[in-house]
Amino acid sequence: MAAELLERRGLTVLDRNWRCPRGELDIVATDGDLVVFCEVKARSGVDYGGPLHAIGPDKISRVRGVARAWLSERDLVGCRVRFDVVSVLWPPGEPARVEHLEGVF
Repeated sequence: MAAELLERRGLTVLDRNWRCPRGELDIVATDGDLVVFCEVKARSGVDYGGPLHAIGPDKISRVRGVARAWLSERDLVGCRVRFDVVSVLWPPGEPARVEHLEGVF
């Protein structure tokens, strides 16, 4: 669902669920000359905060570290990057609401 949304918006998906010892990247894509690291957060409700509430300082630090590992593995350190979020809110019995937020962190 998230990768398809990004592709409909013109991004090219390079990797999904890429793992290294530091952690995992949900989606890695390109948007023109930018490498985009996209964190996907899904929730069935907002009782404990929406999907964006799950992205705190520790998560941001971890994603950035894993992104550095991905770039290093491909000899792309120093290229332009952006960190996006795809937020999925899917209450029971309702259609999912999917939103792509650019440059969140």
